[in-house]
Amino acid sequence: MLRLTWVQPEDLIGHELRQASQDGREPSAIAARWRAAGGPEAPAHAGASPKPASPYLRLLATDLLDELADLPSALADDEPTDLTRIKSLCPDWPSLPRSRGQSCRWGGTGGRWGSPRSWGSPRSWGSPRSSEAESGGEAESGGEAESGGEAESGGGTPQTPGRASTPRPAHTAALEAAWLGRAAGCLLGKPVEKLPLTAIRQLAQATGNWPLTNYFTAHGVPEDLLTRHPWNRRSATTSLAENIDGMPEDDDLNYPLLNLLVLQRHTRAFTPTDVARVWLDELPAGRTFTAERVAYRNLLSGLEPPLTARRHNPFREWIGALIRADVHGWTNPGDPAAAAEQAHRDATLTHTANGVYAAMFTAAVIATAATGDHDVHACLRAGLTVVPPRSRLARAVRQAVRLAHEHTDFDTVVDVLHATYAATHHWVHAVPNTALIAAALTHADGDFTGSVCRAVSGGWDTDSNGATAGSVAALLAGSPRALPEHWTAPLKNRLATSVGGFHGTGFDTLARLTHLEATRP
Repeated sequence: MLRLTWVQPEDLIGHELRQASQDGREPSAIAARWRAAGGPEAPAHAGASPKPASPYLRLLATDLLDELADLPSALADDEPTDLTRIKSLCPDWPSLPRSRGQSCRWGGTGGRWGSPRSWGSPRSWGSPRSSEAESGGEAESGGEAESGGEAESGGGTPQTPGRASTPRPAHTAALEAAWLGRAAGCLLGKPVEKLPLTAIRQLAQATGNWPLTNYFTAHGVPEDLLTRHPWNRRSATTSLAENIDGMPEDDDLNYPLLNLLVLQRHTRAFTPTDVARVWLDELPAGRTFTAERVAYRNLLSGLEPPLTARRHNPFREWIGALIRADVHGWTNPGDPAAAAEQAHRDATLTHTANGVYAAMFTAAVIATAATGDHDVHACLRAGLTVVPPRSRLARAVRQAVRLAHEHTDFDTVVDVLHATYAATHHWVHAVPNTALIAAALTHADGDFTGSVCRAVSGGWDTDSNGATAGSVAALLAGSPRALPEHWTAPLKNRLATSVGGFHGTGFDTLARLTHLEATRP
């Protein structure tokens, strides 16, 4: 039987009841009516319950979703979605610099890039932890040499096997690294997506890959362990070390490609409606999940943004907008405010409040990293300047960074985060996942291997977290050559996708296309 996931009312109502409790509404009376009628809990992992509901339960779920939407929120004043109100709550919202003559890594000078110091003076989180052996190795030392030398000065890009022999402008090197880092981090997390934290640890330990330093492998894993904790069904054949052959398709790469199309067709002045048009033209409905699938359905039902994000969408604070944010940071180097505003226009097609903040935070972090002038800790501080400080997302990120500074053992950080959020938040929710990304980047001091491995080893949405951590850390490294080859070589400079025109495209080509949008007047 075909069970359409992420849109059936009887599958949405359980998620909406939990979301209502999280965003300051009181759903207990409605929850009691649902349970008295025999309504099921939300599906724990998949997007649909095993059996369809009766016609009566489906109608009841629809009515209750409408009632839940009308409940007032006690958190509304601290967690708005409107950009003007968000800005009013952010005392250190980044401002344009007084001097507009500073240059950026991408080349050129001028006002749009902003100043490395243009985001105000948020409170310090203390001195960065000293890097462990993993954080002080090849990627970190290579990244320092690249970002401080060739990439900054405009020299040629070193050639690697499989790439064209014609030298590329050096300012595309950091963008190529970012694309590669996003892909490698995503690929690391794909086989263990949806698995519990204990399973991730046991599968890695069984092959001597713990703490993580490389892609997962099935070689050496006991059969009984694989029986209890099988690899992700969709990814096992393409994402283990022994079978990686280029970057397989994943929504964590599809959305950056779609946002490239948005910028190519509508420039940085795009609207949420422009994003919707590109999706309807280029994104197969079956490649959408959670909030994106609900918004897609709402578009087909005739709703327009921002209603597309709100109508029967219990996933509106999940991670979907965050994974679309990278391009907004890549195309606004040195200007975290512009990156955040761009991410806001994209995110409000599908998300509200903390789901939107996660995208704005990520875009601002990446825009700051793109200058090549800041360490990861300054980048994360810049990201928080665009998030309402009393929001759940801001509090979660601050806690995660504090934990990462306090504990030498990252497993301890992860255990505290899981103890805080696992019982109350779905594994795809933006709040705990953004916190985990921030903790991983902080604890690894921005080192590439350390960042992606910590992000994935922390569980929850492993491929998305690895992708975002990989994008930030690789951008800080500054060049593909600064990334360890065991991460990048299996990618073979190509990715698979169902987004029209991009299937088989190389990461060097994607870097050039991104650079064109970053430097377009």
